[in-house]
Amino acid sequence: MIELHDVTKKFGGRIAVDALSLAVPRGEIFGLLGHNGAGKSTAIGMMLGQVWPTAGTVRVCGYDVTVQRRAALLRVGAIFETPVFYDYLSARRNLEILSSYSAPTPPARIREVVEWVGLTGRENSKVRTYSHGMRSRLALAQALLPQPELLILDEPSDGLDPEGIHEMRQTILRLHRELGLTILLSSHLLNEVEQLCTRIAVLRQGKKVFEGDLAGVTGAAGKVRLKTPDFAAAVKLLAAHGLIRGVADGRFITLADGHSTAEVTQTLVAAGLAVEGIWQQEQTVEDFYLGLIHRQPKAEK
Repeated sequence: MIELHDVTKKFGGRIAVDALSLAVPRGEIFGLLGHNGAGKSTAIGMMLGQVWPTAGTVRVCGYDVTVQRRAALLRVGAIFETPVFYDYLSARRNLEILSSYSAPTPPARIREVVEWVGLTGRENSKVRTYSHGMRSRLALAQALLPQPELLILDEPSDGLDPEGIHEMRQTILRLHRELGLTILLSSHLLNEVEQLCTRIAVLRQGKKVFEGDLAGVTGAAGKVRLKTPDFAAAVKLLAAHGLIRGVADGRFITLADGHSTAEVTQTLVAAGLAVEGIWQQEQTVEDFYLGLIHRQPKAEK
């Protein structure tokens, strides 16, 4: 659904996106991660034809955005940057006006998207009476108007309270499940990414530093918690047998490649060292992301 090939964007002498290649397959919820200034919004702007690449190719729904922008974005809905509405008009009237910029939308379609985002009963209220969460749902309704196959959501939960974040997450999952939408999600909320996405890419200072399946990230071998009366003796024995490659905090061990917790337990028990507990600490997206970012070289000042 989205293909970027060696895409670079320069603003004057500053490189915002540097030789970025990226592929978002049909049917996935794809997470785009990175710190402020990493290039996420610039990359999304190029996908939507609002920012022109300095070099490289951006294809959306099979079309080159710089050559066939209308065809590329015909079945794309987006929440990008801060959505702006006419506060003195109703939500329904806002949707009618905003949809008219591209093509008139039947009233039935407007009622349908209002129901999808949970604003039924409030669609005739003026937008100035809306909470931040309701405005976010209205922005999502606007993105759904063109009956998209692809949704691009830039920080859709930004500024929401925990209840609003939960509601937005459930709505995104329902849209993906029931409408079969492909969704590109840019977010700072790593816990949300972990609960929503099937695949992620991480940007740092305009460069892609990771792209892969989320299951591979969270399933990656992390630290193992070892509870034993004599941790120091246990570590010494395990190291001598080549079963571990690191320790941390006087409680955790990191297994050497190709070895398991079962081997650790057997070795310790055979040596007369009690094992009161041993369990794998599953890696979170946050663990992976922070470890990845901290391993990257810092930019020169």
